[in-house]
Amino acid sequence: MDCHSFHAIAQLLKIPEQFCKPKNCSLQRSVLDSHYQAAPSTAAVPNLDKVDFLKLQNGSDIRGVAVAGVEGEPLNLTEPVSEAIAAGFAAWLLEKKKADGSRRLSISVGHDSRISAKKLEDAISRGIAGAGLDVVQYGLASTPAMFNSTITEDDAFLCPVDGSIMITASHLPYNRNGFKFFTNAGGLGKADIKNILERAADLYNKFTAEGLTNSKGKALASVKRVDYMNVYTSDLVKAVRKAAGNIEKPLEGFHIVVDAGNGAGGFFAAKVLEPLGAVTSGSQFLEPDGMFPNHIPNPEDKTAMKAITQAVIDNKADLGIIFDTDVDRSAAVDSTGLEFNRNRLIALMSAIVLEEHPGTTIVTDSVTSDGLTTFIEKKLGGKHHRFKRGYKNVIDEAIRLNSVGEESHLAIETSGHGALKENHWLDDGAYLMVKILNKIASARASGQTGGSKVLTGLLEGLQEPAFSVELRLKINQSHQDLKGGSFRDYGEAVLKHLENYIDSDPKLQKAPVNYEGVRVSGYGGWFLLRLSLHDPVLPLNIEAPSNNDAVLLGNVVRAALKEFPALDTSALDKFVQAS
Repeated sequence: MDCHSFHAIAQLLKIPEQFCKPKNCSLQRSVLDSHYQAAPSTAAVPNLDKVDFLKLQNGSDIRGVAVAGVEGEPLNLTEPVSEAIAAGFAAWLLEKKKADGSRRLSISVGHDSRISAKKLEDAISRGIAGAGLDVVQYGLASTPAMFNSTITEDDAFLCPVDGSIMITASHLPYNRNGFKFFTNAGGLGKADIKNILERAADLYNKFTAEGLTNSKGKALASVKRVDYMNVYTSDLVKAVRKAAGNIEKPLEGFHIVVDAGNGAGGFFAAKVLEPLGAVTSGSQFLEPDGMFPNHIPNPEDKTAMKAITQAVIDNKADLGIIFDTDVDRSAAVDSTGLEFNRNRLIALMSAIVLEEHPGTTIVTDSVTSDGLTTFIEKKLGGKHHRFKRGYKNVIDEAIRLNSVGEESHLAIETSGHGALKENHWLDDGAYLMVKILNKIASARASGQTGGSKVLTGLLEGLQEPAFSVELRLKINQSHQDLKGGSFRDYGEAVLKHLENYIDSDPKLQKAPVNYEGVRVSGYGGWFLLRLSLHDPVLPLNIEAPSNNDAVLLGNVVRAALKEFPALDTSALDKFVQAS
C-alpha cells in the first residue's frame, strides 16, 4: 500500500496523526492491521480455522462452503473469513479510488436466496464498516442490480456507490456461497480478486476476539438499508416502453410465465412484466428458497428447462422466461415449447443485435456450433468471433476488439451469460430478456401479430446439429504419471499430443483460428477438447450429423489419448462402446 492510500484510510479510521507522517510509512501496515486487534489477548476466536484464501478464488468470483453438513465439504467461507474478504475489498477500493478523506466511500451489499445469505451479509457489512466505509444493504437482489448501483445517480437511494458486493454462488448447491465484486468500471478481474484475497489473508491472521467484537459495534453505526431493486426494475420497464414507442402497456394481452427456480429472479413477474401489461399467471417457483426444492436454478439444466417448457404448454402461454439464482443468466421458451437457450439463445440475440448494428462482431465461447457460425455470418451478415470459455473472458475479448477498431455489440456464452455494449458490458439475464420483450413489443407496435412467433422466425436458417454430447475426462492428480507436476501441465501435454496426432490424419482438419483447446472438423462434424478453467478436467464436446459420425470423432480422440494413463477416459469409452 502506498503512503497516499494509507493516509486516506488513516483519516477514515481516525488513526493518530503521529503515525501518518511520511517518515513513518514503514509503520503503516502494522497500524492499519491493529484496527482489528484490540489489546493483546489470548482469547480464542470461534471458527477461526486455518484457511487457504487463494483456494476460494474461482476465476473472477469467490466461491466456498458456507453451510456445514455435507460430507467431504468442510466449511471454508465462515463469517470471519467473509469479514476479512470485505475488509480486503474495502482497502483495495480505497487505493483504486485514491480516497483523500474528504468523503466516506460506500459499498452496496446484496444477496440471492441462499440460506447462508443473511449471516454473510452481516459479516461483509462488518468488514466494510471496520475499514471505515459506509455500507448500503439491499437485501434480496440480483447480480446485475448490484453493478447498476455503481452507476445509478439517485441520492434518495444513496447512489452511486463506490463499490458493490453480491453474495451468490450462482446455481451451485445450497451449502455453497460466494462473492462477486463491482465498481463503475464493471466486474473485477482475476488479478483483482487475487489481490483482495491476499489482503484478506493478512488481515485474517491478525484477527482477535476483541477486534471482531469491536467490528460488530462499528458496523451498526454505518449500515443503511434501501430498496434498490425498485430502481433497477423501473429501468427495465422503461426500456421496453421506449422500444415500443412509449406505450404504457406494450405487452398487454401477452401471457408470459416466469420460472425463478426459487432464486432472486421472482421480481421479474410482478415488477417488470405486469406493469407492462402482461398476464403472468402460471409463473412458478418465484418465492426465494435457498434449498432450491423444485429444480436447480440453471438455464443449462435439462430438468429446469423441462419445467419452464411444461409451464408454457400447460398455461398456453405466449412465452416462458427462466433465470438462474442471481439473474445474470437466462433463457426463454416460445409458445410451442421451443427452447431459446445455448446456441439458439445466441442465434436469437445475434439476430436482434445485428438488426440494430449491421455487420457487428458477435463474441462467443469456444463450444458454439459450426451451424451458428454459418447463421451469424451467411444469414445475418455479421462476424462470429469464437473465443475462450468463461463469461469474463468473452466480455473482455469484446471490449478488446472495440478498443482496436473492430465493432462488437454482443458477448455471449452458451451458459446463458450475455452482455451488450449498450448495457455497460454487464452479463445481465434480465436485460437479455428485456431485449427479447422489446422485439415482441416493437413488432406489435408496428402491426405484426403472432406473439413469440416473431422470435422463432428470427431463427429461420439456423442449422442445428443432429447429435451433440459433452463428456468430461478427469485427470487423476495422485497418479504417478503426473510425476508431481500440476494437472494443468498434464492437461496441456494431452492437448499438444492430440494436436500432433491430428496432423497425421488427412480426414481431419484443425480450426484455422482457435483460442482454446484443440478444435477439429471431420466426418461432417467437429470436436473440441479443452482444459477446464478451474478443475482437473478435460471437457470433450462433439457435434455431428449422426450418432455414428460422433462415434467416429470420439474414436479419434480415444486413440490419441491412450498414452495418458492419468486421464480417466471412462466416459468416452462408455459413449463409444454403447453406440
